Amino acid sequence: MATDEDPRRFLEPRTIAKISRLDMRAKQVVEGFMAGMHKSPFFGQSMEFAQHREYVSGDDIRHLDWKVWSKTDKFYIKQYEAETNLRLNLVVDTSESMVYGRDQHKKAGTMNKYEYACTAAACLAYLTIRQQDSAGVFSFGWDVKQVVPAKSNQRQLDAITKTLDLTKPEEKTAIDKVMRRVAEASPSRGLVILFSDLLTDREPIFRGLEMLRHRRHDVMVFHVLDDDELDFPFNGMTKFEGLEELPNLFCDPKALRQGYLEALEEYLVEVRRGCTRMGVDYTLVRTSDYLDAVLSRVLFRRMADKGSPVRR
Repeated sequence: MATDEDPRRFLEPRTIAKISRLDMRAKQVVEGFMAGMHKSPFFGQSMEFAQHREYVSGDDIRHLDWKVWSKTDKFYIKQYEAETNLRLNLVVDTSESMVYGRDQHKKAGTMNKYEYACTAAACLAYLTIRQQDSAGVFSFGWDVKQVVPAKSNQRQLDAITKTLDLTKPEEKTAIDKVMRRVAEASPSRGLVILFSDLLTDREPIFRGLEMLRHRRHDVMVFHVLDDDELDFPFNGMTKFEGLEELPNLFCDPKALRQGYLEALEEYLVEVRRGCTRMGVDYTLVRTSDYLDAVLSRVLFRRMADKGSPVRR
């Protein structure tokens, strides 16, 4: 069983068992992601060298390694990692606000926002790599912290979960700067999925997403919020601890609840409309939502969207 110290805890067995029920339809799911995203057939473009093998009659001589021939007087062919139809980059927010309610969640055996985001990212990486497509991850706070370039080999899942485990939430978010880094590191068109609570000014969010869309990436946003943030269930005098350099606040939440919920709804509507305007696939997620149900709903909704998630 996975423990808090095990990086593969984000692949919680019960969740994976439920997600794996998609396997009978997984080919359809991934093909839905991949529609219109086939790589260029031109030799040598976005290909990674894997190994040599001896030349046999009929091999394409363009793949001969002439440097090896000059040293050994033998012909060897360069072999490359198989091109994949889908290059998925998972971008996970590790700002301090993502661990809101950490102690309460740990006591209750539930997931905080960061754990939920990591689990969702790991599940999507699992499905993608299982289909022999490539997946990578960026973790970020004020800037990009860790990067695992997208690959399709079976060791990739361990690299992704280990990176998510080692990255500790801290700092504020500079989402537009981070999205620029992701765009610069992803020259080939692919699928970028952002997992974040988006607790920052809206304009940087929209600038960052627009950069990715300008590069013709397909973009999805999983907007992960805690139930407390969505429902504001507090009663009696309460101390609210400030995160990301905000001060603490001691007050009666009843006096704040109505104004807070109205401001929250206005914010959510603005974010959702902004994503729709840019052609970004937006999903609001509660930390109490069953993850297998959320992922199934999102994946199959995209499949039904005219058969192609890539908006040209």
